[in-house]
Amino acid sequence: MTTGKPERSARLGSAARAARGAPHPGPGALRVTTDVVMFTIRDGALHVLLVRRAAPPFEGEWAIPGGFVGVAESLDEAALRELREETGVTDVYLEQLYTFGAPGRDPRGRVVSVAYYALIAADESPLVAGTDAADARWWPMHALPTLAFDHRAILDYALERLRNKLEYTTVGFQLLPEKFTLSELQRVYEAILGKTLDKRNFRRKVELLGIVRPLREYRRAGVSRPAQLFSFSAKRFEKLKDKGILFPF
Repeated sequence: MTTGKPERSARLGSAARAARGAPHPGPGALRVTTDVVMFTIRDGALHVLLVRRAAPPFEGEWAIPGGFVGVAESLDEAALRELREETGVTDVYLEQLYTFGAPGRDPRGRVVSVAYYALIAADESPLVAGTDAADARWWPMHALPTLAFDHRAILDYALERLRNKLEYTTVGFQLLPEKFTLSELQRVYEAILGKTLDKRNFRRKVELLGIVRPLREYRRAGVSRPAQLFSFSAKRFEKLKDKGILFPF
């Protein structure tokens, strides 16, 4: 069972950001950052990656991975770079979320953040990182620490977006390994929605939609009988989506 205690994933050392080409505008100038909300499923619960800040402002507090956009890079490039440098992850589902620009959100001045969210399967979630953050951990969404800046608002918005997109995108399957059991699929949906789903109804809906393909492979968990493995049918999913069929659970 998941507890309120985070699972430690990496100890990060100090490193200069000068090579990134980050701008250093004068006082009062508008500055742009990218922040990446990265979700995964661990122990049946939705987790998010947070880093402990090693420098002011909010030194020692937890925050979403991110940083200033370099003068010679696009927003997407900056988001991918920050994610790679903060976590060592390079191949994830990454999507622009929203722009946060309320005055006073950053004590360093007028800073606008373009937020992204990323999804990573549990079997790919170990972290290897090295930046100017002091520490990085996976935190359960139901037991978050106090966050720097307006990052709690960003997380709340990202979770709402994730829940809404379950009905018409493949985001749920992005959090699964290539081969999975129906129980694992259900646990992903339950973790994102924050509620328990009826097992029989869930499986009936999945079977009617035909968006998973049964494999001739099984996985044993403990002393229970082996569970059949499935894979995601992207072709079937796209056909249903083109017809306007949603996937409410």
